[in-house]
Amino acid sequence: MTDTARIEQDIQAARARLEGTVNELAYRAQPQVIAERQLQGLRLRIAAATHTEDGELRIERIGAVVAAAVVVVVAVGLLRRRRR
Repeated sequence: MTDTARIEQDIQAARARLEGTVNELAYRAQPQVIAERQLQGLRLRIAAATHTEDGELRIERIGAVVAAAVVVVVAVGLLRRRRR
């Protein structure tokens, strides 16, 4: 194989790799793909926060979140009553 043929083959291979990279970036930049990736990450974080590594629920964490939500709801209710 001549040097020219080898260079042309290298150029074609580089073009093919570049095309694959551009196509992958175009796919990853689609809004619905980004949204799905973010949603999947959120699901994983919620699962990690609410379940142990064995898959059991973390009752103490869930209870703390529920208690905090109740406190916020009660506080908002009290503030609205004071304004009337």
